[in-house]
Amino acid sequence: MSEALLIFGYGNPSRGDDALGPELLGLLEGERERRPGWETIETQTDFQLQIEHALDLEGRGLALFIDASVSGPGPFAFVRVLPEEDRTYSSHALSPAAVLQVWEQVKGVPAPPAYLLTVRGYEFELGEPIGEAARANLEAAFRFAIALCEDRSPESWARAAGR
Repeated sequence: MSEALLIFGYGNPSRGDDALGPELLGLLEGERERRPGWETIETQTDFQLQIEHALDLEGRGLALFIDASVSGPGPFAFVRVLPEEDRTYSSHALSPAAVLQVWEQVKGVPAPPAYLLTVRGYEFELGEPIGEAARANLEAAFRFAIALCEDRSPESWARAAGR
């Protein structure tokens, strides 16, 4: 299996704490430049996940989705994502589980192991910056994500997710 890690940070940078996913992704991109061994980490960002993002899993051994959470635990949560059909009526704004399901339907092979890191946010108003409380959560999630990127073994990630 490939050692390549795809990190996908998504959210709307114009909606306050909804920018936590892209913001954390940007911090990790900065670290990638300074850390040896991070050459196989690739990043993607968008406002929301869509069907086309399933194809971004090509050649990846592991995937990490990063998003803001409106009601999850703080400062962050880290869980395994398994392929699951989305129950919505739109081809826009898929869940990470639905992206994995699309991959399996299109490619006919299992999706790479995937995880979701959600950073707790509180203020999602249009035109607002990331709030102070969410920034503290972002810092904690950043330290956690660095540890994930340093040890990309599926076994370590499964332990970190409590599985």
